[in-house]
Amino acid sequence: MMPDFVTPPMIVVIWALAGYLLGSIPFGIIVAGVMGLGDLRQIGSGNIGATNVLRTGSKTGAALTLIADAGKAGIALLLTRALAAEDAAQLAGFAAFFGHCYPIWLKFRGGKGVSTFFGLLFALAWPVGIAAGATWLITAALFRYSSLAALITAVLTPVFMIILELNHLLTLEISLALLIFWRHKENIVRLFCSQESKIGKK
Repeated sequence: MMPDFVTPPMIVVIWALAGYLLGSIPFGIIVAGVMGLGDLRQIGSGNIGATNVLRTGSKTGAALTLIADAGKAGIALLLTRALAAEDAAQLAGFAAFFGHCYPIWLKFRGGKGVSTFFGLLFALAWPVGIAAGATWLITAALFRYSSLAALITAVLTPVFMIILELNHLLTLEISLALLIFWRHKENIVRLFCSQESKIGKK
């Protein structure tokens, strides 16, 4: 269920730190600022991710944020995979995801990690990324809740990995899923209370 640990610990730390710093870049705030959309932390849910950028009414801004947030995790993993071993690559990818959720530049108050999660999945194994993306789209289309779609996708992604015999990725995926649930704990409460905002609602 875990990759073989072959990379020297100090090298792993360096790659993990690089992944964290890359993941910490708040692209949502940068995009919103450049496009004159306002301070995301004062809009909608206060989240810095693509869903909250969409609440400003800018689909272009939301798309750019989604791509950038997804790309930073994918780049962290693929670059490390190219220059080091799989163990370092997976840790760098997780560190990028963690950095998005808890960025040092914003006093550790970051996003929910959904876009970054998908970027990481596509970099890890693109068939899993496609299956997860389809799950999110179908769930979102049916229920119109971004948070619910993310939670269901996080639960089903390990199943996709087992079906595709990618068991060496399971430990990383389960860790990501648990962190997604933790970051969505307030959304879960609002879902149960029928108070969660639907996609497209400001």
